[in-house]
Amino acid sequence: MRRRAFLGSVMAGAGSMWLAGKAAQAAPDEAAVTALVPLGKHLKVCRLGAGTGMRGGNRQTNQTRLGKERFEALLQYEYDQGIRLFDCADLYGTHPFVGRVLKGKPRESFQIVSKLWLNPGGLPEAERPAADVSIRRFLQELQMEYLDLVQIHCMTSPTWTREMRQQMDNLEKLKQQGLIKAHGVSCHSLAALRAAAAEPWVDVIHARLNPFNLVMDGPKEEVLPVLKQAHESGKGIIGMKINGEGKMNAGQLADSIKFALSSGVVDAMVAGFEAPEQVDKFKALLAAALAATGK
Repeated sequence: MRRRAFLGSVMAGAGSMWLAGKAAQAAPDEAAVTALVPLGKHLKVCRLGAGTGMRGGNRQTNQTRLGKERFEALLQYEYDQGIRLFDCADLYGTHPFVGRVLKGKPRESFQIVSKLWLNPGGLPEAERPAADVSIRRFLQELQMEYLDLVQIHCMTSPTWTREMRQQMDNLEKLKQQGLIKAHGVSCHSLAALRAAAAEPWVDVIHARLNPFNLVMDGPKEEVLPVLKQAHESGKGIIGMKINGEGKMNAGQLADSIKFALSSGVVDAMVAGFEAPEQVDKFKALLAAALAATGK
């Protein structure tokens, strides 16, 4: 009896270990959510980034409207959760908040994106200084020595690469000086996206993408081939509006994240979190999608 009990105990323990191993093998890999991934030819960034520009304009966003204490606590929570890509812009007015939270943290532990606003309106002042003037101000606001990526913000014109050439040249000089690591564009029309895909100067594109055509530059059937062209030419792609600017339910968001991962063109994605529970939800859905797609 003692021998049978012993063997039964051994077999039960082995079975438990086997089941535990299978469960661990099937569990979503949360580390993959915040892993560093290549973004174009010049950068490696956190796969999941924190956007700071929900309903942004005139240097205010839903994040800044939380107030200094709540917004900075959210930024700290994102950092502590392994999200190390922070998506800022002059239009948002979020540089000082992000700079205060990240001050003193190892510079190599996070990546900063900012965007240069050159369109009429949108900012309190009418002037649009040269890129080198604006970027040096950004660095002061962030209390940093360099930016990982600077985008020309919200391009819609099919000829933006001609209209913005002087600013593009300025950004290239800043890259050569080591003040920025890469440059690119945030597109808000299909025509601008096509121009970006064909432009050698562009290192990285911010592109709106989800399977439900919510807040998109065009139908996904037209957007995806353009992004594929850009990606195959070596450009990095940051997916934005993955959550349709907050217009999706949990099931739709899960499908949208899987769609972005399966597209083969999205390197990293950003979401404009406004509360810690939104961070947790997105991370869980992304972990499950990574496990399901084998990424």
